Amino acid sequence: MPGLFDPLTLRGLTLCNRIVVSPMCQYSSEDGLPNAWHMVHLGSRAVGGAALVLTEATAVTPEGRISPQDLGIWSDTHAEKLAPIVWFIRQQRRAAGTQLAHAGRKGSTRRPWEGQGAVATSNGGWQPVGPGVEPFAPNYPVPRALDADGIRAVVAAFQEAAIRAREIGMEVVEIHAAHGYLLHEFLSPLSNTRTDEYGGSFENRTRLCLDVVDAVRAVWPDDLPIFVRVSATDWTPGGWDIEQTVELARRLRSHGVDLVDCSSGGNASGATIPLGPGYQVPFAERIRRDAGIATGAVGLITTATQANAIVSEGRADCVLLARELLRDPYWPMHAARQLGQTMDWPPQYLRAAPTDAIPR
Repeated sequence: MPGLFDPLTLRGLTLCNRIVVSPMCQYSSEDGLPNAWHMVHLGSRAVGGAALVLTEATAVTPEGRISPQDLGIWSDTHAEKLAPIVWFIRQQRRAAGTQLAHAGRKGSTRRPWEGQGAVATSNGGWQPVGPGVEPFAPNYPVPRALDADGIRAVVAAFQEAAIRAREIGMEVVEIHAAHGYLLHEFLSPLSNTRTDEYGGSFENRTRLCLDVVDAVRAVWPDDLPIFVRVSATDWTPGGWDIEQTVELARRLRSHGVDLVDCSSGGNASGATIPLGPGYQVPFAERIRRDAGIATGAVGLITTATQANAIVSEGRADCVLLARELLRDPYWPMHAARQLGQTMDWPPQYLRAAPTDAIPR
């Protein structure tokens, strides 16, 4: 089996190792536009050696943001502002990607360090949309149920966002169908109580997710991969679960998805999640085995030996790191040394590199 520092090829894209920067909201945009913070945040992780740098959840419509300070890609102006960041990442010989997202009923909420709950329209908030009119939690805004035209508009927005992403050089798009956001809301019977073609049966609840995948795949190059992030379980009886996730993953594969990014939770405000090191890795392992699709493992993966074991034992094809890369943007460089692996360093940093480091 390959190790953490072996290449990973997905369609025509080869990642130089199997470390991916997980999408991490920065809540630092104005009108959805990136700024110097995003350049430093994303660029430093590329310098630090991760093979693929994914943006935070990047909203495909203004009302698709989680908070008023979220990143967006709903216009050409947003794409133009992202372009220099993509250029810098690729100059480091790393792949650049974006997570296309719609927050659904969890939109118009405060950024974490400002508390929880809804943002009033007088403070830049809006009425979010969802499969129905039930809010995520009592202190969240009451959503407006999407009608057929609204659903079609969402699908079109994902497609248009993918076109913009490719035009500025993105090499991966990840469709966000996890964490209680719009696509997950449609997947889960906890939040989707519709009685039309988008609710009820498994076929109907997965329809919007697959419609979005089809729309993106139709405009995304055949030689570049598409990821989908899923919540493998709601951690709540009667909700979305691993069995349904495996079946969805089989269908995602047949619809042209190349990797499933395996997270969990986010759709039930009272769920109890059994946190612990690598607690979501079993989901990635099972989906990989039973659905026959590449997977990424995420969640409390912190050490080089742990990450390497996940890959070398065939439990996932790559690891996506979040908080550990916030603590240390150069974690991949340190991990390579700990595992006795050679890794290329930027020439600007070679004076501090191990003697066997290879300049870029």
